[in-house]
Amino acid sequence: MANVGEIAKRHGFSEAAGQALADALRSGGGRQAQFNHPELGGMGQWSQGGMLMIGEMNNDELKGRVAALARDLAEAGASDGGSARNAPSSSKQAANDDHAGASGDWWPGDLGRPGSSGSQNGVRYAVFPDTHRLAIERDGKITVHDTGDHRIGGVSQQQGSSSTLRFTSQSGEVDLADLPKV
Repeated sequence: MANVGEIAKRHGFSEAAGQALADALRSGGGRQAQFNHPELGGMGQWSQGGMLMIGEMNNDELKGRVAALARDLAEAGASDGGSARNAPSSSKQAANDDHAGASGDWWPGDLGRPGSSGSQNGVRYAVFPDTHRLAIERDGKITVHDTGDHRIGGVSQQQGSSSTLRFTSQSGEVDLADLPKV
């Protein structure tokens, strides 16, 4: 991806920040990225379909810029022959890819393909924007929730005596407990 610096600059980031995200995308097959760079809000995750989480979770302006950068870098990887997707991966990443493929469809089949999915601290989630559903797997138990008019775009997890999932939508943050079970 020869134009990483140009794409990063367009979104107000340094070439180093753009390269960090491009490398993370390459490791994630061009569809997802786990990164850690101060300009990108510290530690974060992005996946195609709109799921984004950054360390500065209350900085909506930065989240928007990081999401746009990730989207543009992923598209540039696809348009330049797929370098972000086809780059050689480490054996560790290959093992992660194999595991993801084997366990990818953990949600009920009638939900279709998720717009985004991920996991955090032993909890897996998959967002289905077309059917307004959210699937959660915790301790081997799967629950499905109605997202209503929320367009889920990020996830965070409160730590403490009980970990609580909170999602970001166009209307702000929404707790998992506020989304009715189906």
